[in-house]
Amino acid sequence: MHIDLANLPDNVDSLKAIIGSSEKKKQNYKVENELLREQIRSLRAQLYGRKTEKLFHVTEVDQPSLFDEAEQSVSVREEAVSEEIEVEGHTRRIRGRKPLPADLPRVEVVHDVSEAEKVCGCGSEKSCIGKEVSEQLDIIPAKIQVLRHVRLKYACRNCEGVEDEGAAVCIAPVPPQVVPKSMASPGLLAHVLTAKFVDAVPFYRQEKQFSRLGVDLPRATMCGWAMKVAERCQPLLDLFFGEIRSGPLIHIDETTLQVLKEPGRPATSKSYMWVFRGGPEGKPTLMYQYHPTRAGDVAVRFLRDFKGYVQTDGYAGYDFLDGHPDYIHVGCWAHVRRKFVDVIKAAPKPKDGNSGAGSADVALHYIRKLYAIENQAQKKKLSPEDLFRDRQQRAKPVLDDLKEWLDHKSRQTPPKSLLGKAVSYALKQWPRLIRYIEAPCLRPDNNLAENAIRPFVVGRKNWIFSGNPLGAKASAALYSLIETAKANGLEPYAYLRFLFEKLPLANSTSELKALLPHYIHRRQLLR
Repeated sequence: MHIDLANLPDNVDSLKAIIGSSEKKKQNYKVENELLREQIRSLRAQLYGRKTEKLFHVTEVDQPSLFDEAEQSVSVREEAVSEEIEVEGHTRRIRGRKPLPADLPRVEVVHDVSEAEKVCGCGSEKSCIGKEVSEQLDIIPAKIQVLRHVRLKYACRNCEGVEDEGAAVCIAPVPPQVVPKSMASPGLLAHVLTAKFVDAVPFYRQEKQFSRLGVDLPRATMCGWAMKVAERCQPLLDLFFGEIRSGPLIHIDETTLQVLKEPGRPATSKSYMWVFRGGPEGKPTLMYQYHPTRAGDVAVRFLRDFKGYVQTDGYAGYDFLDGHPDYIHVGCWAHVRRKFVDVIKAAPKPKDGNSGAGSADVALHYIRKLYAIENQAQKKKLSPEDLFRDRQQRAKPVLDDLKEWLDHKSRQTPPKSLLGKAVSYALKQWPRLIRYIEAPCLRPDNNLAENAIRPFVVGRKNWIFSGNPLGAKASAALYSLIETAKANGLEPYAYLRFLFEKLPLANSTSELKALLPHYIHRRQLLR
């Protein structure tokens, strides 16, 4: 700050005021400079740092803070964090290669010694006293075959030329197909769709794979099959609405999607793929929906007539859930943890001064303790009643301590810093975050929805965009079927093949419902 020394006032109080103003501006510049440095470090971490949220340098559970000594004097709140946690005994893992699956077919290749080696030096013939067996995994490359559907015709030779209805030629009916008048068998359709929507292999790569096998199968043909299959499976997806509402809890998440030929919008516009996960315990349903917007109206329409818990992240589009009488809004601790992890990733090296990472470590320690309680309860396989009591007795005190610590830090931390934003986010979400201890069916985080959206994100990295809204909707339908099958313990290819064989024969709602992944046992898929 420039001060005109020639025009300084003679009054001492005025001089003190000028000096005080200068010091205040200097401090403001210092804070602003540190915020800018923090932003640069954060951007560098996003560009060049680890993508994982695992932090190998985070302090251990008995050391709330090593970076900020001031943290030690906050109060006994930090001391409460370091109480001991029981660790159950464990068995040592045997090193070595895992045995190959017992259900795989075995082909024995016998290796014998030469006839000369079977004769002992004394002249007697040696006897076989045993054998050593080792196994290798072999693979038979994909084999393509053609199914020839031969429909036999019948006619009466005695009635040739006679105009009689009973004398008409009869022929075996055309087998019903998911895609009528197509060369694709249920097995081929299942293979193509599994490759794209499970293994993230785009159609253009599959086209090259088929070409190597000697088959000309254009990507446009495979795309057309996917669209028709999605349309044919729509009655099943209509039943998904009832299934997903039949449980006490629905998880919601969304991610971006680019759709090129969307009416009235430029090709660079952001669209969204939404995922809803719900249903009764043990029979989850996952439903994907394409929408050109991220507006909360999408969730409003989907949740119509539902009453129960809804778990989401902190996106403002879900704020309508808080004031609705039919919904109980549950927050996500994983998102809170992520924001404190970002603080540590953007923290300067210790030689640069006080990084503030110690404060983030304290918050992460509280959160780790909450998850440790959940992990121990899961290992013990607690009943719903016992889980509720365990959370009230063990998790609630940790939450109370964490809330007190957050309130304390909010008064000390610049709100525009990463730590200030993390603390502010946690406090704003607090009523939603503590709700999971109210009911045993709830979880601390929304990871079930995030894990459900991940397969789509992986696939998006390969095909980048959808050509048009119809293609995006078809993708949503197929992801719904496949991910619901996976969530219910079914192998995707086996389920799709079974579905495409049985779906053309289903004519009633009860027959369609029997084809949903929730009501199929893995034994039904064995061929």
